[in-house]
Amino acid sequence: MKELEYPFDPRLIIKKKRSFRRELLESGGSFVEKKIAVLGGSTTHDIISILDLFLLNQGIKAEFYESEYAKYWEDVMFDNPELTEFAPDLIYIHTTNRNITNYPALSQSAEEVDALLNSEFEHFRALWEKIEDRYHCPVIQNNFEYPYYRLLGNSDATDIHGRVSFINRLNELFAGYKREHRNFYIQDINYLSACYGLDEWAAPLYWHMYKYALSMEAVPTLSYNLSNIIKSIYGKNKKALALDLDNTLWGGIVGDDGVENLEIGPETSLGQVYSEFQNYIKEQKEIGVLLNVVSKNDYENAIGGLKHPDSVLTPDDFIEIKANWDPKSKNLEDIAKELNLLPESFVFVDDNPAEREIVSKQLHVVSPEIGSVEDYIRVIDRSGFFEVTSLSADDARRNEMYKENAKRAKLEQSFSDYGEYLQSLEMKGTIRPFEPIYLDRIAQLTNKSNQFNLTTKRYSRAEIEAVSESGEFIDLYGKLEDKFGDNGVVSVVIGKKNGDMLDMELWIMSCRVLKRDMEFAMMDELVRSAREAGIRTIKGYYYPTAKNNMVREFYAQMGFTKVSEDEAQNTVWEFQVTEDYKNQNKWIRVNGNE
Repeated sequence: MKELEYPFDPRLIIKKKRSFRRELLESGGSFVEKKIAVLGGSTTHDIISILDLFLLNQGIKAEFYESEYAKYWEDVMFDNPELTEFAPDLIYIHTTNRNITNYPALSQSAEEVDALLNSEFEHFRALWEKIEDRYHCPVIQNNFEYPYYRLLGNSDATDIHGRVSFINRLNELFAGYKREHRNFYIQDINYLSACYGLDEWAAPLYWHMYKYALSMEAVPTLSYNLSNIIKSIYGKNKKALALDLDNTLWGGIVGDDGVENLEIGPETSLGQVYSEFQNYIKEQKEIGVLLNVVSKNDYENAIGGLKHPDSVLTPDDFIEIKANWDPKSKNLEDIAKELNLLPESFVFVDDNPAEREIVSKQLHVVSPEIGSVEDYIRVIDRSGFFEVTSLSADDARRNEMYKENAKRAKLEQSFSDYGEYLQSLEMKGTIRPFEPIYLDRIAQLTNKSNQFNLTTKRYSRAEIEAVSESGEFIDLYGKLEDKFGDNGVVSVVIGKKNGDMLDMELWIMSCRVLKRDMEFAMMDELVRSAREAGIRTIKGYYYPTAKNNMVREFYAQMGFTKVSEDEAQNTVWEFQVTEDYKNQNKWIRVNGNE
């Protein structure tokens, strides 16, 4: 829904939130369902109702638990039975500087101020650890916005007695805790309130009238930012950028103005703005965003522009460059197919509103209203398309991985026999039970995989860790590398032991390694592990969605027998584990074995 994309009109969202919600629920889209507990140090009702809208717009249908006013601490520490019965998938703690109980007094010594600081931190640390022990779910915690006034003026930030100093130190303690706890996330309302304008964000009238720690019109900004964290945790981030060139990555039209007359680089103020934007785009590669070009242009002109001596971005920075006179919607759709991604995984960036409208309507691709070039970075950055809640080594290498895939595709075309092509890749696989070093990537893959996800189940990092440690599961991850490079962790299998039966809760694989025998290699290792665990029957489940039709017959291909199918086309399959099982993988050398 366009009205819920950044930049949005907060007044419109507040006014039409009921009709927006009805429209989203009637849109026919598929949703991931999650239970979210909101524990507030202030009034949170409107935060929840608007958060609900943004989550629906991002494909998440939430059921909410809301603590009573200012009972965020008691609900957890005294085991509120309602919260326990709710069994949240995620807990959000909405506290602000209104919930700091004691600030330093001018008469206190440095030691007393330190003790006060540690007391405030311990109040929250105890809360977080109780949640971890009791609920084993992700936690999102606000840090603190700056105070409404500074008693010491500018010295408030440097004197140990100043509230600004105290909040800065407390925020750093929160950040330190986050760095040591992978299933814990900070919502940076300190930054949000600064961007919004602290005076308007924390207008005292709302606190004294309604016990709102932020103004009503600031609520959509907070809720939208929070929704970005949640959708990132549950794998709803966008994956790729499709970028226009003329007046988007540089000023001017390369075909009309010539490469030498483009606005890019240090010589003009406008050129500097475009260079800054290109730097920002190039940095996206470091967090795993796939860069692509979609431009109405002659190909040679496009390449010439990207080879401009002052261009930060070069042709090598992009996975695909589609520069021709075809409709941009067709070019973007072609790129999506070539990268084995859905069009909705892309963000289309173009200065032309007509092109944005066409691509958005035809492909349901997000096409932000980026404004003038001075606004490009702000709009894309605050839209939160690529919100980082975890960052793996695979993320940093993602662009290279997709480039390596392009090389594999070219090599495949040179072989008439597909088996010879697979043999030429010299593939090596690692398939083992979950290991701590890969838990982040495993959780990330369970939330990102849509097309090759048989049960559509999603796992948080804490849930993956619990599976790994419980002993009740057979859990396997699969890595694949070949002569072109390392694909990283590309497949995950989780089966729950039930006597001599194994119920398959999850089987996923990255689509970029389809048809390379990795699915057979995972099956071989699954059977071996099942045999060692005394499993006689493996039971598989397929739950159809709009996105996973490609694996409808997957279990049949693995040698399973279908035993039931209901009206919704959910199917159940069985495989008998025998001693005479023959390995199906032919081309991957697994765990160092020939």
